[in-house]
Amino acid sequence: MKPTDNLESIFTEYAPRLSAFIRSQVGSREDAEDILQDVFYQLARASADGGSEIERISSWLYRVARNTVLNFHRKKRELPLDTEDTVCEDLARTLFCSPHDAPDTIYLRKLVWQEFDIALSELPVEQREVFCLTVFDGMPVKEISAATGIPQATLLSRKHYAVKYLRSRFHDLYNALLSQD
Repeated sequence: MKPTDNLESIFTEYAPRLSAFIRSQVGSREDAEDILQDVFYQLARASADGGSEIERISSWLYRVARNTVLNFHRKKRELPLDTEDTVCEDLARTLFCSPHDAPDTIYLRKLVWQEFDIALSELPVEQREVFCLTVFDGMPVKEISAATGIPQATLLSRKHYAVKYLRSRFHDLYNALLSQD
């Protein structure tokens, strides 16, 4: 099927499902709409270039959408803005600084560790266990899966939710500490 044959009907047929897929991968509706627009722009460009026929339009669209979402996340991580990743990096520096730091930094480190312990205790047991095994013990998910019989996808999901919760908790703590200045 040549994309130029029916670009409008392709959009009408695939846009709703593709939009839902993209929306599940990114945080905001605006970002999802931008990515969807980029996917169909690439389709229009591919058809205008007189390229070869696309045998499976659905597969092509989802592959382009997936790659565009990955690029979106990659670019987002590269931005030096005050994002959750920056928050985590700042807190990590606080947690793992040199023992020769100033007394106020040492005290702050102690408070952050206490808050981290509290946050870990608030996680469901399954999430806390996989988080601690992978992060603190350095155990690969594959090994945990083999030892426990729990599917890797389930373990990765549990770790994802643990990290998401901890990031949220530390983002709040980070903001509270900044407001104290």
